[in-house]
Parts: sequence; structure tokens; C-alpha cells
Amino acid sequence: MITGATKFNYMSYTVSVVREVAASPEKVWALVTDLSRMGEWSPENQGGEWIDGASCAAVGAKFKGDNKNGEKTWQAVVIVEICDAPKKFVFSLKFKDSHLSDWVYEIEPTTDGCRVTHAWVEGPQWAEFAPFGKSISGVDDRASHNLRNMEVTLDNLLKAVK
Repeated sequence: MITGATKFNYMSYTVSVVREVAASPEKVWALVTDLSRMGEWSPENQGGEWIDGASCAAVGAKFKGDNKNGEKTWQAVVIVEICDAPKKFVFSLKFKDSHLSDWVYEIEPTTDGCRVTHAWVEGPQWAEFAPFGKSISGVDDRASHNLRNMEVTLDNLLKAVK
């Protein structure tokens, strides 16, 4: 695990993937904050749309994503919590009053481009919701599943940015 602190006072990421790419932080930022294009890279997310008047990533903006795993399909609404260009982008999955998880992108400049960390963090109410996850998504172990998918997503995203 990579230790770090977020706005939500988490001590560590549940799972994370780190890659280096020979591209500017700004180029990577443009892709990771365009959630409507995430379906181009993710094995699970199929894309989606900004909702409630949002048209791009900004704190408070909401996005409804279409997701698929095998025969299971579902939609999820996320809200942008941190939008600190071109360094940190965080959006949260919430269901009613439950904060289920956060998706994090951190971008750090390097001498040859940038280092991108893609992380998933269990939210405060994740344990209460997790037992229902398999019936919704077909996934029993969300952390392991997300780790595999995040590796594919980040590899595909970084191919697109070159």
C-alpha cells in the first residue's frame, strides 16, 4: 500500500497502481478528468455522462457511469471531491447517505514526464455495502478486482496519452 493522506483522512489506499509516462502532467490530467472517455480505457466502466448541469470535472460535479462485468450491468453516480489541476483528482461513490469509496488519480512531474498513481479507497461505509456487491456487479473481492482493472485502465490510458 502507498501511504498518504486525502481530504477524507485515510491513512492508506486500499489498492493502487503506479506508472511512469513520458508525457506532461497536463496531458495526463486532461484524460483522467474526462470521465466520459473512461470507457475507452477501463475494462469495467463503459463511459457515461455528466449530470445535474455539470459538463466537466470540477469540485461538486456529478457523473453517472455505466458499468459492466460479464453479464452484470449497473450505473453508479460519483461526485468530484478534489480537482487540483494537474496534480490530484478524486471522485467518490456514494449511495444515499453512505460514502462507499473514492477513486484517486495523483500526477507528479518527473524529469521524463510524470508518475501517475491510480488508487481506490474503501469509504467509511464500505463494509456495510460490500455484502451486496456481488449481486450488483458479480464481484466478490472488490479490492482484487479493482487492482486488476486499474492496471489495465492505467496502461490503456497512458498508451492513449503518448
